[in-house]
Amino acid sequence: MESVVMDISLEVVNGAFVIAFLTWVLRDVWRQRRDSGDVNLEQRPTRGYRVFTTITVLSNVMVSISYLGFVLFEYWNHRNIARKYVFLAMTWFLATLLTIYAKKRTLGEDKRWPLVLTLWWVFSCVFDSVSLSIYAITLLRSMDLPIFMPEPNIVDFTSLPLALVLCFSAFPSSCTRKRSDIVEPLLRKENGSSSAGFTNAGIWSQVTFQWLNPIFKIGRIQKLELPHIPSVPQSETAEDASLLLEESLRKQKFEDSSLPKAIAYAIWKSLLTNAAFAGVNTIASYMGPLLISNFVNFLSGNDSSILNGLNIAFFLFFAKTVESVTQRQWYFGAQRISIQVRAALMVLIYKKSLSIKYGGLSNGKAINLINVDAERIGDFCWYIHGVWLLPVQVILALIILYKNLGAAPSIAALFATILVMLCNTPLANIQERLHSKIMEVKDSRIKVTSEVLKSMRVLKLHSWESTFRKKLLHLRETERSWLERYLYTCSAVAFLFWASPTFVSVITFGVCIVLNTPLTAGTVLSALATFRILQEPIYNLPELISMTAQTKVSVDRIQNFIGEEDQKKLLQYHTSAESNIAIEFEAGEYTWETGDEKSKRPTIKIMEKMNIMKGYKVAICGPVGSGKSSLLSSIIGEIPRISGAGIKIYGTKAYVPQSAWIQTGTIRENVLFGKEMNKAFYEDILEACALKQDIKMWLGGDLSVVGERGINLSGGQKQRIQLARAVYSDADVYFLDDPFSAVDAHTGTYLFKNCLMQLLSQKTVVYATHQVEFLDAADIVLVMNDGRIVQSGKYEDLIADPSSELVRQMDAHRKSLNHVNSYQHDNSLTSRPSPMNQIEVAEENFEGPIKNEKLTVRSQEEETETGRVKWSVYSTFVTSAYKGALVPVILLCQVLFQGLQMGSNYWMAWATEVEGKVSRKQLIGIFVLLSGGSSIFILGRAVLLATIAVETAQRLFCGMITSVFRAPISFFDSTPSSRILSRSSTDQSTVDTDIPFRLAGLAFALIQLFSIIILMSHVAWQVFPLFLAILAISIWYQAYYITTARELARMVGIHKAPILHHFSESVSGAATIHCFNQEDRFLTKILSLIDDYSRVAFYNSATMEWLCVRINFLFNLVFFLVLIILVGLPRSAVNPSLAGLAATYGLNLNVLQAWVIWNMCNVENKMISVERILQFTNIPSEAPLVIEDCRPKPEWPTDGRIELENLQVQYNPALPVVLKGITCTFPGEKKIGVVGRTGSGKSTLIQALFRVVEPSGGRILIDGVDICKIGLQDLRSRLGIIPQDPTLFQGTIRSNLDPLQQHSDQEIWEVLGKCHLAEMVKQDQRLLDAPVAEDGGNWSVGQRQLVCLARVLLKKRKILVLDEATASIDSATDSLIQQTIRDETKGCTVITVAHRIPTVIDNELVLVLDEGKVAEYGSPAQLLEDNSSSFSKLVTEFLRRSSKKNNHDRELS
Repeated sequence: MESVVMDISLEVVNGAFVIAFLTWVLRDVWRQRRDSGDVNLEQRPTRGYRVFTTITVLSNVMVSISYLGFVLFEYWNHRNIARKYVFLAMTWFLATLLTIYAKKRTLGEDKRWPLVLTLWWVFSCVFDSVSLSIYAITLLRSMDLPIFMPEPNIVDFTSLPLALVLCFSAFPSSCTRKRSDIVEPLLRKENGSSSAGFTNAGIWSQVTFQWLNPIFKIGRIQKLELPHIPSVPQSETAEDASLLLEESLRKQKFEDSSLPKAIAYAIWKSLLTNAAFAGVNTIASYMGPLLISNFVNFLSGNDSSILNGLNIAFFLFFAKTVESVTQRQWYFGAQRISIQVRAALMVLIYKKSLSIKYGGLSNGKAINLINVDAERIGDFCWYIHGVWLLPVQVILALIILYKNLGAAPSIAALFATILVMLCNTPLANIQERLHSKIMEVKDSRIKVTSEVLKSMRVLKLHSWESTFRKKLLHLRETERSWLERYLYTCSAVAFLFWASPTFVSVITFGVCIVLNTPLTAGTVLSALATFRILQEPIYNLPELISMTAQTKVSVDRIQNFIGEEDQKKLLQYHTSAESNIAIEFEAGEYTWETGDEKSKRPTIKIMEKMNIMKGYKVAICGPVGSGKSSLLSSIIGEIPRISGAGIKIYGTKAYVPQSAWIQTGTIRENVLFGKEMNKAFYEDILEACALKQDIKMWLGGDLSVVGERGINLSGGQKQRIQLARAVYSDADVYFLDDPFSAVDAHTGTYLFKNCLMQLLSQKTVVYATHQVEFLDAADIVLVMNDGRIVQSGKYEDLIADPSSELVRQMDAHRKSLNHVNSYQHDNSLTSRPSPMNQIEVAEENFEGPIKNEKLTVRSQEEETETGRVKWSVYSTFVTSAYKGALVPVILLCQVLFQGLQMGSNYWMAWATEVEGKVSRKQLIGIFVLLSGGSSIFILGRAVLLATIAVETAQRLFCGMITSVFRAPISFFDSTPSSRILSRSSTDQSTVDTDIPFRLAGLAFALIQLFSIIILMSHVAWQVFPLFLAILAISIWYQAYYITTARELARMVGIHKAPILHHFSESVSGAATIHCFNQEDRFLTKILSLIDDYSRVAFYNSATMEWLCVRINFLFNLVFFLVLIILVGLPRSAVNPSLAGLAATYGLNLNVLQAWVIWNMCNVENKMISVERILQFTNIPSEAPLVIEDCRPKPEWPTDGRIELENLQVQYNPALPVVLKGITCTFPGEKKIGVVGRTGSGKSTLIQALFRVVEPSGGRILIDGVDICKIGLQDLRSRLGIIPQDPTLFQGTIRSNLDPLQQHSDQEIWEVLGKCHLAEMVKQDQRLLDAPVAEDGGNWSVGQRQLVCLARVLLKKRKILVLDEATASIDSATDSLIQQTIRDETKGCTVITVAHRIPTVIDNELVLVLDEGKVAEYGSPAQLLEDNSSSFSKLVTEFLRRSSKKNNHDRELS
């Protein structure tokens, strides 16, 4: 009775839908006639939407045909049809017609499907699902079907997947409409700021990742670029993520391990959603092993109902689909959390490093915190669910084993699993220990690399690059030895992973045989499938432990860094403008932080209270190393105070550091430094800072791009740009640290007069200087010695005390002045006043900004390959180690492993088909033999792979480093060091531990996939064409995907470098950023850079899921069809053991196929790292270091005579000639001074001498040898140079003076004495082994120049070049140094490029250059005879500037 009522109810519902369909059509026709004039035909739907609509129509057609066919079949067989089927077929037929009718309307106007259709699809889907589920439960539990439920037929089974598709059609049209609205804007917008594609996507669109279609569409048509990519959802933006994390940190403030808790608190909602997907995925993955025994029993003939077989097949298909969908959502969710955490940590680290004390953070450490630690904590989001999933997986496996084999074998399996996990744990600990060792060595290698890249010019000039390359390779060798151990440990872990199912199955089946537990093919195959799934938790445990430990290390590093910073908050500055005081000194002690307890001695000690009034000019003077720069740093709060009340500054500040800090960007950006453009004020400042002339020379004017750290500017240009930046900030108090040392006499006077005394006349200015001629203009002079202010007061008062420190320095200055005067004729001072009341000056750019204009613009955008990674990259990689000889051996091992593994499984299934087919001893014996054999091949494969990986990584690294070290200087000028560093850190890490295993994993997965396809085709040949079709579709999908994915992967690498670059730039300029209060602007910049990186990473991971979800479904469908074919074949035609084995392996099909596709795409994405490294192995190199046929004699040069014959130099064929045919001879053993003004070519001449720039015409002969015909090492190692920027390396004093270790300690001490450094070095008890910080940070600039001098004197070269060698040294030390140089270089040719007239006045010859030509050349006396000569004018200017003070001093004395 109940079933009749149910049938009638269904007929009534069907009838109601028929009437509703007809009513809707009539209403729509009437409405169209009424609105016939207003049809909108312009709006065109997207291609994706058209495809989706077509699928909907086809699904309707197929369901209708199925029901009509079933009705005809029933009538043909029984001459009778149930009424309900007629109604059902009729309703579906009408629904199909309505869909076809509505398709045109829906496409044309881009509207939803009619509501009546949507309701019908949802009703059909729900009703089919419920009836089939109830039917399945009754079958599994051997119950009767409830009376009210009609028994489903074959059409109900086949139509359910189609009904599901139609059901989802009810929802996506809204999201597709939203999506179509943004496709065009995506193409048009300059900046992809909209994330509407993802945030507005409907459920179906999110499940299938349809919201990505617009990106793929663009990627297919053109090269994908950043503006095409929408922004990340709001929660993943750097600003939101960091604010959330900071808020959590504030709540966790007072607890020890606050960072991990804060992160967890910030992301707990996302984690919970992700955990739900992970849980459902795990349960669904265990449905296969649970149902496989039922399926094998069905095939064995125990159950003859085909419907039962179809039912099991459907359930397996449904479970696999749920598993695939949830896995994709789980992985994508984990990636989103990872992006959020990483962005938050990067911002946190940046904020802390920006507020840390100057000198508190090394660049290498900073880069690693962001590059490695933040990345690793982000990656841990993938592993976090493993903690609770692991026990769940083991419990589920035990339940299945208990159901199939009973209690004892299950317990045995549990113990075997625990045993394998225990074996794995110590290996994981070793792995983790080795990994932290690798990280330590990598840290020091990156640090050295970073330092070497910064100092490459100095290394090349001294011909030390080979020594430093060996040092770097030695560090890499240490890293390699740890890497080798690490990879061999990994191979042991890999062996355990692959051997674990074998070991567990041998133990379990052994127990079954001992206890006589009955085994059938079904239970055996179900158990084997379970062991294979158990493989994952067994493998994941050590990886989880190792990942957790690594993450803990990273968390601790970041936590310590944050904690460290918290103890050093910056001083609060006072903005009270009421009083007339600008700076208020209180007694106190300040010290740079050092790791040594012993160095408690303060760097700066202020003994008494002192006030500096507003508008005062305060000069700080003192000998080298007396603490001038440190005093300035302590005033602006960059040196930690250890006692006393501190220094108060009233008003805003501006700071010009001694070592110029220039940002990558245009000249204008550097001067404006974040402030609005005020054109008139800006022009005044350029004029006052003597930058107008330079700007005229540059092709781009003030929009010319400055290279990294201002590498393509001269020292003077950098200094003047810094000064302009400070003046433009319009601050109240200015701190200038020796701003005149890097510029010549003219420019110094000009800057002092126009900048300090005019533009800043109303401001408070504190300036440190060595030029004593600038002291008398100051209101107060502070004289420093040994970190203390030994004298302070007005210049006149201090100079009146004959015993004062200032008088001692003035005496030295007077001597040098008299020295110049002796050359000058008596009438020269009284001759007509100098015509240069306005001196047009602009420093010579030693790189030639003209030359670099094109280079620098290009250098901002990294060059990348386009299109697919070339096969040559793969072949180079595969054949790097042992010419690829081990590759076939590894592949053979995998084939044999796979064959033996399948053989052992088939043996167990075949031997247990019938009780007593083989003896129990034979059963387990052969199984152990086959399984053991497979494990041996796995071990061989793992060890060989590790061997290849180490060798390949080492060869690629050596190739890249050698090529970089041999590159010309122009390469380093146009390539930011962050670009080279990212290749030697991130890319090299990928090559070390990732790519070899991914590439091998792809090959192994392909072998497994093909073996399963062969097995299934052997069982049912009908499957083979299906596989071919599916593989073809998969390859098409993969090809469609890879064009977009490849560019996204490249972008990930490219958009990481600017973050690192901005980070290291900010760290090195932290003092300036603080002083100008620019932290917020720099923070905004890093937020934008991190967001760019995040959005590329977000879409990069999403595209992978887009592909996997499609290909998973295809392979699940094939698996479903294989099961249906097996169910449909006659029993006699199927070998149940083989068919069961095929089904068991088929369970892994979607995982394996996803693994193949994922690896295929990932390998290509990761191979970009190899491509990037290979890019840097093919850099055009300099001339050879040694030319064997043209080696000079060992004692060359003996005389030191240099002949320039029509020397022409241009930096680039497209740019103007810099040296225009210089012909002159520098006689041997003479002192030659080189002077000149704007762009005259002084430094270019020196570079040509060292062949840093190759002459484009003419030649240079040294003692008759053409320097262009000998090797660079032979040339540069025989010349000595003190470059303009004094460069020290991290290490000891000994390693800095004698990197090649060619001299004894006695020789070193001798030289230190001559350079007035011996006393300073003896203050540290470690003497020559005293440490030198990164970039020589613990030495003043003047001290560094003295070390560079000592370095050259130690080499004892016949030809010595001094390039502004004493610019940062006080007059007293300078005159001593000049005396030392005179004494030590007797019999040498000394070429001096100088700004100070006293430095060149006593040279035997002076070369005056002008616009790349020789203006004058002769002895100083000859040149001074002519009052109109260029040299005469230079001397006159110097004396004019100094004479007034000199006379003044005489009167006072």
